[in-house]
Amino acid sequence: MAMAMLKRGSISTSRLLSSAAGRGPAAAAAAALGPAGAAAAAARRSYSLIPMVIEHSSRGERAYDIFSRLLKERIVCINGPISDDTAHVVVAQLLFLESENPSKPIHMYLNSPGGAVTAGLAIYDTMQYIKSPINTICLGQAASMGSLLLSAGAKGERRSLPNATIMIHQPSGGYSGQAKDMTIHTKQIIRVWDSLNALYAKHTGQSVDVIQKNMDRDYFMTPGEAKEFGIIDEVIDQRPIALVTDAVGHEGKDTDKSSS
Repeated sequence: MAMAMLKRGSISTSRLLSSAAGRGPAAAAAAALGPAGAAAAAARRSYSLIPMVIEHSSRGERAYDIFSRLLKERIVCINGPISDDTAHVVVAQLLFLESENPSKPIHMYLNSPGGAVTAGLAIYDTMQYIKSPINTICLGQAASMGSLLLSAGAKGERRSLPNATIMIHQPSGGYSGQAKDMTIHTKQIIRVWDSLNALYAKHTGQSVDVIQKNMDRDYFMTPGEAKEFGIIDEVIDQRPIALVTDAVGHEGKDTDKSSS
């Protein structure tokens, strides 16, 4: 593992590095989903290949990149480090989906090593702010800030696939400057740590003392251990039928067929 590079004065919970973020827009997605699609297209990571889904219906042919097509089914994906770019896309998607139907669940798939605390808390606060219940599912890993978002899903609707890794730890920060300024930033990172301890305690049911003790160093958990700890509610190896029916979009009623 490599330490994440921190800019001056930043606070991070990530100690893992994934592939570099980049830009990889799909114009069809932006046209299909308006502002939410445009936001997703603007900050989506650059992959060597982005699958396209072509839908044929009585209204003609529509093309979507795969992430925007999943958004139509109320599925939000958080992949890789959590940055400001990630946060503003996810926040826009959550607000958009709530405006579409505030009572219908949103399904959030997490595969993240964590990242910037402020960016992660922007997503967290939006999850708590909107009325739509959010089902969280971990695949791959939910480490650091990713594990907090996993735990922040609706009670009874927090899940993990069997081979995922969940990890919690204290925040880390980097700052350079005058001694008094460094003291100020040290106090701030301790305040952030206290806040994170309280949030984990709220969602796991553990005491703050237990949370702080386990977050003192990297604490890795299997899905079974994360369930016992209170971060998730269920370990699954197949998607429950309820999640399938929740994710079915109504716009597909007049769709004759789709291909990718």
